[in-house]
Amino acid sequence: MQRYSLVTLARNAFSNHEDWSPAWRKAEPQAAYDIVIVGGGGHGLATAYYLAREYGEKKVAVLEKGWLGGGNTGRNTTIVRSNYLQDESAALYDHAVQLWAGLSRELNYNVMYSPRGLLHLAHNEHDLREISRRGHANWLNGIDAEFLSPAEVKQWVPPIRIDGRYPVLGALLQRRGGTARHDAVAWGYARAADRLGVDIIENCEVTGIEVEGGRVKGLQTSRGRIGAGKVGLVAAGHSSVLAEMAGFRLPLASVPLQAMVSEPIKPVLDVVVMSGSVHVYVSQSDKGELVIGGGTDSHASYSQRGSFDMIEEMAGPLLEMFPAFSRLRMLRQWGGIVDVTADRSPIIGHSPVAGLYLNCGWGTGGFKATPGSGHVFAATIARDEPHPMAAPFGLDRFRSGALVDEAAAAAVAH
Repeated sequence: MQRYSLVTLARNAFSNHEDWSPAWRKAEPQAAYDIVIVGGGGHGLATAYYLAREYGEKKVAVLEKGWLGGGNTGRNTTIVRSNYLQDESAALYDHAVQLWAGLSRELNYNVMYSPRGLLHLAHNEHDLREISRRGHANWLNGIDAEFLSPAEVKQWVPPIRIDGRYPVLGALLQRRGGTARHDAVAWGYARAADRLGVDIIENCEVTGIEVEGGRVKGLQTSRGRIGAGKVGLVAAGHSSVLAEMAGFRLPLASVPLQAMVSEPIKPVLDVVVMSGSVHVYVSQSDKGELVIGGGTDSHASYSQRGSFDMIEEMAGPLLEMFPAFSRLRMLRQWGGIVDVTADRSPIIGHSPVAGLYLNCGWGTGGFKATPGSGHVFAATIARDEPHPMAAPFGLDRFRSGALVDEAAAAAVAH
């Protein structure tokens, strides 16, 4: 497989770029694997990559029912941050941010990570107290956090209206926060995992999970039976569906989270702006589009379409804060199926079935955690014990009551 570099780019220019090797193989499923990862999104591909790279696993497969990047990985707003409240969350998300910083070099693929800064706005006294508490907690955990006055917010975000219907009383800034390119993350991990021998099998839907004597034995798929020594479920909003195939239920609710993008314009917003109180957040992509998101739908659903009520819910407060955006046309709108837990934190670790591992419940922070999630989940599967950073997020916390409550720090996906 060719390495991407300035030299190979120049060399292929002479052949009209027709001689590039495929980014990854179109693998055919084998009869059995040591480890099978169900879900070919960023988290699943990252898990497979780290299993092969750090733990030397040779017989690993990733099963994706559609195409790579066609699920939640391609249906998010690409935000990266780690300014969460609880110690357990801060450690996990900041582990991810640290991996983001060197990910393009490690994968030899430009994931377009841009630490442009991220602002959490405060519109009232409650918001000010929340960001103050969270900011001080971030400091204690070694995570960068700065408090900005309204005047400083205006300097960072010139188009914003400070004294409108939603007055800006301050903000919490994380300079290392920013964005990355969602498709590039999936493709980069896929290419790197394939290079290490991982079989990436697209258009392969899991239709059943075989359990014998309390242990997973294999998977029934649309492309035949596949035996498995261990199975990792990394299927986002469809995790509950897969769990029921294995004979147990998960404490999850699957709901759509909608977003939309505008027509491209010249650079006007070089930071990410989030507002939990009015449920809207916005950034500008490298192509010039405004990427706009809001809160989750109020009903359980597997629909991946947009809706007119959410357009109004997102556009209303956005235009109150950014009147200059009022003449922009929207290009497209979509929904991603997120799996939300009661404490708004993920589930990582063992399931009630031996050899079957869970990585789900990322409804309020999935994309930003991609490299950290894959890294600790790979360790959990390979060692058959939770990685220290993953241990607080086990399924048993819902029985013990040791929840990791991040409803406030999740900001918008309530």
